[in-house]
Amino acid sequence: MYTVKEDGPYWQLQEAKAMFSEVVRSASNEPQIITVHGKESAVVLSMEDYRKLSSPKESLVSFMEQSPLASVKLELPGRKPEKMRKIGL
Repeated sequence: MYTVKEDGPYWQLQEAKAMFSEVVRSASNEPQIITVHGKESAVVLSMEDYRKLSSPKESLVSFMEQSPLASVKLELPGRKPEKMRKIGL
């Protein structure tokens, strides 16, 4: 049916298509890896795993504000912060 390797169960594409219900059911336990011509091509994940991977834990601004380096002033050579150019909008 499928092969289990150290990083999870592998399904050949034609097997995954024929056994799609089983692939989806098995994804609730662990990601199911689909191969095409022996190469990893796709992964079927549970909705819970997908949401964990796709939703950020915090905003980039929050992350930067909480950084231990947030109070460090950067001095870039050749740039003077007091010189600003006007941009027409």
